[in-house]
Amino acid sequence: MKKSMFFWKLTGIIATLVIVLSLPVYLLRDTILKSSDGKPPPRDAAQFVGSIKCRDCHKNEFDKWLGSHHDHAMHVANDLTVLGDFNDAVFVFNGDTSRFTRKDGQFFVETKGPDGKMGHFQITHTFGWYPLQQYLVPFPGGRLQCLPITWNDREKKWYHLFPDISDPDDWLYWTNAGQNWNGMCAECHSTNLKKNYNIQTDTYDTSWSEINVGCEACHGPGSRHVAWAETPEMGRASVNNFDLTVKTSGLEAREMVELCAPCHARRAALGDYTHSEPDLLDSLLPSRLEQGLYYPDGQILDEVYVYGSFTQSKMYHREVACNDCHDVHSLKLLKEGNALCLQCHRAAEYDTKAHHFHKNAGEQGEPVRNKDGTVAFEVGTGALCIECHMPGRNYMGIDYRPDHSLRIPRPDLSSTLQVPNACNRCHFDKSNQWSDDAITKWYGPGRRRHYGTVLADGRKGSSGAKQALTDIAGDPLYPVIVRATALSLLTGYPARDTRRAFELALMDEEALIRQVAVNGLPTDSAENMARQLVPLLYDPVKAVRIEAGRRLAGEPASHVKEADRETFEEALDEFRDSMAYAADFAYGRFNLAILDLALERPKEAIHNYQAAIAIDNLFYPAKVNLAMLYNQVGEKDKAEQLLRQVVAAHPQQYQAAYSLGLLLAEMKKWEESADFLAVAAQGMPDHARVHYNLGMLLDYLGKDSEAEKALLRAIAISPGNKQFLNAGKQYYLKRHLYGKAKALENAN
Repeated sequence: MKKSMFFWKLTGIIATLVIVLSLPVYLLRDTILKSSDGKPPPRDAAQFVGSIKCRDCHKNEFDKWLGSHHDHAMHVANDLTVLGDFNDAVFVFNGDTSRFTRKDGQFFVETKGPDGKMGHFQITHTFGWYPLQQYLVPFPGGRLQCLPITWNDREKKWYHLFPDISDPDDWLYWTNAGQNWNGMCAECHSTNLKKNYNIQTDTYDTSWSEINVGCEACHGPGSRHVAWAETPEMGRASVNNFDLTVKTSGLEAREMVELCAPCHARRAALGDYTHSEPDLLDSLLPSRLEQGLYYPDGQILDEVYVYGSFTQSKMYHREVACNDCHDVHSLKLLKEGNALCLQCHRAAEYDTKAHHFHKNAGEQGEPVRNKDGTVAFEVGTGALCIECHMPGRNYMGIDYRPDHSLRIPRPDLSSTLQVPNACNRCHFDKSNQWSDDAITKWYGPGRRRHYGTVLADGRKGSSGAKQALTDIAGDPLYPVIVRATALSLLTGYPARDTRRAFELALMDEEALIRQVAVNGLPTDSAENMARQLVPLLYDPVKAVRIEAGRRLAGEPASHVKEADRETFEEALDEFRDSMAYAADFAYGRFNLAILDLALERPKEAIHNYQAAIAIDNLFYPAKVNLAMLYNQVGEKDKAEQLLRQVVAAHPQQYQAAYSLGLLLAEMKKWEESADFLAVAAQGMPDHARVHYNLGMLLDYLGKDSEAEKALLRAIAISPGNKQFLNAGKQYYLKRHLYGKAKALENAN
């Protein structure tokens, strides 16, 4: 458990005292024997030495690692590492024929290239091992691109990873940024990875010390440890943690999980991973339970790499860690079948039909079959703990990955939230209600309230979700990722009602909560912003302090006191460096543009927004913000064009439809404006101002009944809003409906 913010400096002082008082005699002697300038002799920084240096002393661990998925994470393409068929193999997809060949120990593919035309490409590296292996093709600018035609090693055949992606302009097309190894994949498939992206030249000079995930990927650079191991026995007691950079033994559960998280979390990287970061959020910012990544109840949807799921689980909060189930060197499960779970759970209670109500393997019964007659699930699989508590999904076409949130099946939520459930994965011919009835029969009626219902309402902007989101955000009994998600959703609600939740979150002991609070703190005045966020410039966690620096940029910076200005500039530089590091992604350029705007540099902001769109044409936040900026500088036609693109490509982005409706009203395109405002109002039924603006425009257009309905809807959502009440009153007065006007007058 992390200490609260109150203890940041206090623990530092205490730790210093403890170290001084507990120094061994030989270390005290070393502190006296200083160099002539009064400073202790410099100590060389640890260097990466390679996994082979670990083998002699750690043969058991090395042998387990050898041949593991970490070992095979990436290789130079050769006869030993390439699994796919390159013997003049042909793969036909959507009428296009690709051919795989080899010559003089090199591997080649003939397939569609950057312009959608056939080309001949050399494959230089393998990527992954089982159940699939990808291949990397070098391109100009230091890029390595992931070929979408992939080897299925389970069935020994080629298949296409992205059957729906054929447009060479699509971000996910294999020669574009979405399939770029340097930015998308490299940091987790090689050791000591330095991305080295140059924002000025849009090129990479990516390097690594070991091509695969070696020992030092987890343990950190090992040169000092090797030197320590080679010293006489007496010298071994003089170093901490065996002179390794990363502590990997004697860890608390959370520390162990966060040791794996830099690669096993869906995240935004804040820079190259150095292995010396004190906090997880010094190197990355984990994704929350965001739409498109997770279902509203927190189940896995997109590829999220386990960490965000596992931190939702009761196991995590009972201090179960990765190494309780997985061997950390071979990555294999410690035990097979239910024996893995029975390390902690009583067999007599849980490994029985009285608990799972399913036939065990070998019992008489028919297998569950697909419509074509093939077996979907064998009899006995329903008795496995993981089938009910870790239902998974296929990623990359054929790679099945279990959901690590280890949840109780809730088919009732499938009916209300349209989320999957474990029961209907097997019993796909039955309804959600059938599954829920079975659970009620087995375990009785009644279901616990689930945070998924609140997050689902928050995603829709439902007015009734505001208090529930506030309650979850401030409740330490909920998982941190759930609290952070709830807090982020509160940004969609009126500032005066939710400001207190953000103010309290600024003082939370969890760095992720503080980061979200800094990001979403409602703005009332620049002076108050400075007063509340300047203390966060001194936050010990990078993700928090750089966000504070960004929020203070611009007008709030004028209220930063001289004593804090240097710290402010340092935080701002850290933010700028982190976003420049990520500038090969649309979000990196997007955030740089936001900073440019805060610093009143509109030309630079336009450039970075345009760069974000050039990287990913479907990254609509950049288009929306650029449209707003174009509108501010008087280029309304460009703004209109961008917003129309967003609405056409993302019809459920009702906020964009709202913005387009307002812009068209400014351009006096009244009828079209009303159409888009109506779309926004339908999509955001609890957003009062949308209905107000629609009602005012319909009133102007003389559409009386529609205008009245919209205005009354705005008043119903926000009954105390004087502006809405006055608009309704004026509507009735113009039509001589004095009784109705009087009723609104009294309500006011």
